[in-house]
Amino acid sequence: MGDVAMTVPVLLALVKQHPEVKITVVSRVFFRPFFQNIPNVDFFTAHVHHEHKGLLGLFRLYKDLKAKGITEVADLHNVLRSKVIRTLFAFSGIKTAFVDKGRTEKAALTRSENKIFKQLPTMFERHSIVFKQLGYPIDLKSKEFGSAFLKKQDLDIETIRLIGEFPKPIGTNWIGIAPFAQYDSKVYPLDLMQEVIDKLAENKGYKILLFGGGKKEKELLDSLSKDKENVINIAGKINLKQELQLISNLDVMLSMDSGNAHIAAMYGLKVITLWGATHPFAGFSPFNQPIENALISDRNLFPKIPTSVYGNKKVAGYENAMRTIPVEKIVSKIIEQLD
Repeated sequence: MGDVAMTVPVLLALVKQHPEVKITVVSRVFFRPFFQNIPNVDFFTAHVHHEHKGLLGLFRLYKDLKAKGITEVADLHNVLRSKVIRTLFAFSGIKTAFVDKGRTEKAALTRSENKIFKQLPTMFERHSIVFKQLGYPIDLKSKEFGSAFLKKQDLDIETIRLIGEFPKPIGTNWIGIAPFAQYDSKVYPLDLMQEVIDKLAENKGYKILLFGGGKKEKELLDSLSKDKENVINIAGKINLKQELQLISNLDVMLSMDSGNAHIAAMYGLKVITLWGATHPFAGFSPFNQPIENALISDRNLFPKIPTSVYGNKKVAGYENAMRTIPVEKIVSKIIEQLD
């Protein structure tokens, strides 16, 4: 989900700086809501488990897309499926370009010995290079780009009933917390997260909204929000479109190195991220966020960080790395952003 969300700021910049361009985004239907409010963008659903499954299915997808009169192909994923599609277009004379994921640089950043510890190009920069190769240069640092974030959205009746109010009363702040990630090495210990929530909940002017997905995460969030009237577990209660509407109205988002950070950044929110086995230097910080908003595990104690790009590699003795991020530092950073 984070990979898809990271394309949104780049597409917003593209349509703002090249308004003549018409874009067709190809992805799974689940991600359609990400792109519904971007001008000049059409969404095409890839049914990868049905009619677009396998090699014959990919050829069918190619034919379906070719019928739309596509003149250039930007492969922002560069995996087997997208390689097949772009190759078919290239054979038919269509100009293509694909993202360089920098695998060699990332391997040097994450290796245990002789680590080359430096900031790598962000995925937003890597995506912009793809469009430049197609003839559409993008300035991601343009002064005009600040107005190109996705706009705040109204909440529907179902969501308003869940959170109890809308619009926000004057003097109230909405804080989003997304305490989970795909891999445990990127998840802040839940006992410490409970302390963060408890300290924030003491301020009755804060409404704390907890985000997650799946039965297990819902149950854990129920525990984190128990007996606190200004802490609400959102997980499993609204759909993705409604979640996006709600996130767009937050004042700040606290997230792991995960998709929720990138979703919040799509709306120009202040995003605070917590980093365990991974590190912002790999290029996956949420868009337009200062490095000071990335709270990182202590590398003096855990010098092998980052141990992997995605957090999928377990290193013995590094299980408690995120405990070196103090609760007080997280809470004060959130309050600082609200002030």
